[in-house]
Amino acid sequence: MKKEYVIIDKTGLHARPASNLVQEAIKHSNNITLKYQDKAVTLKSILLVMSLGIPSGSKIIIDVEGENPEEVLLSLEKVLLEHKLI
Repeated sequence: MKKEYVIIDKTGLHARPASNLVQEAIKHSNNITLKYQDKAVTLKSILLVMSLGIPSGSKIIIDVEGENPEEVLLSLEKVLLEHKLI
């Protein structure tokens, strides 16, 4: 299950919320991919997520594969909303 988001935080997807997003992703056994432009990385690696350098105004896609993808996607979306990233 895929969902697209637009990063609205003026500093983009920065370290603290990215770390919280990765911590949430690690809680799930699903394959979770973060896609930005033509790159795709696992959402379970802070180094890979930060390597994307996602600025404000960027479109990202979170792709969840495995059991209960809707539930997993909602938990990740909650983190994005809590940190006012989307």
